[in-house]
Amino acid sequence: MLDILFRDDHLIAVNKPSGLLVHRSAIDRHETRFALQLVRDQIGQRVYPVHRLDKPTSGVLLFALNSEVARRLGEQFSAQQIHKRYLAIVRGYAPEQGLIDHALSEELDKMTDRRAQQNKPAQPAVTEYRRLAIVELPVCVERYPQTRYSLVDAFPKTGRKHQIRRHMKHIAHPIIGDAKHGKGVHNRFFKTEFDCHRLLLACVEMRFKHPVTQEDIRLQAHPGHDFVGICERFGWEV
Repeated sequence: MLDILFRDDHLIAVNKPSGLLVHRSAIDRHETRFALQLVRDQIGQRVYPVHRLDKPTSGVLLFALNSEVARRLGEQFSAQQIHKRYLAIVRGYAPEQGLIDHALSEELDKMTDRRAQQNKPAQPAVTEYRRLAIVELPVCVERYPQTRYSLVDAFPKTGRKHQIRRHMKHIAHPIIGDAKHGKGVHNRFFKTEFDCHRLLLACVEMRFKHPVTQEDIRLQAHPGHDFVGICERFGWEV
């Protein structure tokens, strides 16, 4: 069963674990478990996805309980009125804070998207971030005798595919565990040294106005015991 963060007559939010798809995808045909179906079966009614969360990313996943609420929430997401906070562990000492304003071309999957051959212009993409903690380990992972990592908060202002992962790579601080946009040598180090087999990115908070009651809603999710365990080893408080 998934951890339910919020539920009323209109919405339900759960804490999606890393490695779980939101819904069925032709790219992962072998998968048999999906968040949408798990939530539906858990509460005994149909649910409507209103945003996406990458398979390897954990955290707040919001569903509507009817199509009209789904439409209203979709409008809020499109208007960038829903505020999300992510926690990530990245390579190196990230700057104390910053704004990444770097347009991203659409990532399309040739297996599932017939538009994959089209050349679309890059779309605006903006992410704010702040560094929360740093650590230096006396281990040579690349070419230096020490290795450095940072814990960062990331606040995406737009909703492009893999935005935070691509933006952190853009500023040379890729997220640990990112098989597509990260550094394999650091991913392997975390697997062997810390038994970490996941992307260290979690959506830990979401704030928005309830589309029906107009209440201010704040959802918070635990980043996962594996994530927190690494932070504790580094002496970081989460």
